[in-house]
Amino acid sequence: MGILSSRILRCREAGTIDPQQSEATAGPSYISSSRKRKQSGGYCSSLKSDTEKFQDQGENLQQVFSTSHRKKVKITSKYAYQNLFLNGENSDIKIRALGKIWYLHKIFLYQSNYFADMFRSSWEELHKDIIELDIRDQNIDIQSLHFVLGSLYRDEYFLIEPLQVPGVLATSCLLQVEDLIQQCNETMKDTINVKTVCSYYAAAETYGLDSVKTGCFEWLLHNLMTHPSAELYKEIGIELMDLLISSSNLLVIQKEMDIYTTLKEWMFLRLNPSWKGSMKQLLNNTNNWLSRHRECGGYDTFLDTEEGISFKPVFKKLRFQHIICDLASTKVIEQDGLIPSEWLSSVYKQQWLTLLKAQQYREIGPRDINETELEGYSMRCGKRIIKDGKYSWKWSGYNFGFPLHVIFNSHYIIFKQNTFSQLYEDSACLQPLRNIAFRLTLVYFDASGKLNFSKTTGYKILTFSKDEEQVVMKLDSIVLNFPLYIFCNFLFISLENTET
Repeated sequence: MGILSSRILRCREAGTIDPQQSEATAGPSYISSSRKRKQSGGYCSSLKSDTEKFQDQGENLQQVFSTSHRKKVKITSKYAYQNLFLNGENSDIKIRALGKIWYLHKIFLYQSNYFADMFRSSWEELHKDIIELDIRDQNIDIQSLHFVLGSLYRDEYFLIEPLQVPGVLATSCLLQVEDLIQQCNETMKDTINVKTVCSYYAAAETYGLDSVKTGCFEWLLHNLMTHPSAELYKEIGIELMDLLISSSNLLVIQKEMDIYTTLKEWMFLRLNPSWKGSMKQLLNNTNNWLSRHRECGGYDTFLDTEEGISFKPVFKKLRFQHIICDLASTKVIEQDGLIPSEWLSSVYKQQWLTLLKAQQYREIGPRDINETELEGYSMRCGKRIIKDGKYSWKWSGYNFGFPLHVIFNSHYIIFKQNTFSQLYEDSACLQPLRNIAFRLTLVYFDASGKLNFSKTTGYKILTFSKDEEQVVMKLDSIVLNFPLYIFCNFLFISLENTET
């Protein structure tokens, strides 16, 4: 939450803004929804008559405030906003902040806990004419401050366009306008999309809206790779990307190698934020950029350079054991000159020893579900199904000699073990039984990238004999919408059998 200090001045100052001047540009540019504000009764039938009464009879304002704290004035919202807030009629207090002065009314400001506490603190402060706010939160600007102050004069909330909600939230937290904070919370959860998700995530983290932060993180896990966006990549910071790449819930299209490609493009855009182009052009531009660096830099790997070192922790989270099992992917990794050689050397060694042990001890795969192991070590992969029909594929990767095929149609999803005739004597495929641990998830997105439908098997273990197939998910009772996405986490060898 931002830092705010106030200084109450004794004498009235000449305003820098005409109190009768109407606001032309600071009002809301987009109305997403309107909701009735919570009310607990009114002060009077008209603020104007109350003001005249206070002036004519010299009534004690502190007594009025003490009995009417946080109650809504029963006048029309349109009148209060236009005449009292925008035009400043009958103003009895001025607020100066960010180079602007607002001509306001204490009876309305009492709805803000910040101002209520100030006015209750002493008789002297209650009778000051101007409050100067020193606002140090960079998320707060004139527009958001104007909106929050104006909201105190309305019976209903009219939220500005979603991209400006973080500023309104920051201001509401600063001035402690609780019902507006809640309105921001609800609006943010309803409007998470590619343009708002990163700003919402940062705002929710700063101002303590945990449900919004969780919603944004889940949206990113679901959309980072399924709906790639160059503008989104530019907005995702290193710490946030680190969390996303570490998660077993990241919805991966194709396989682990594609996570590496996504990170490579993301790093390029973070270092070249002015780049403009399509997603189809992005990978080629990224590869050319890395090639130029290799030719001119004279370094061993890019992540060891001054420019690349800050990205090291994120790339470290890649599950390289599921990348180097494919020859084409391994060649790309080596040619890019991005990953430190010692990282790859250790993975090569570990995977070779694991293969030898699997063959020598005739490893049949995991026997128990270890969710910690599956979360941190499983192979992440995915497939996009464009339209209804029958599909069959396998996610490439050595999988320690276990050739698993996936079959999809509108009735079921099947796993099938397909063996080959050209097997050498010690191949793990010759084992009469093989186990796999897995979690399969089927999802469908709406137009904004929000998860509209999801069905998962949870973590399971299946045992396969030679050429056996098993139904892993039945779809008969589900109305399918396309494109559908199928995601899976696989574990073929337990960690206990990968230790040297």
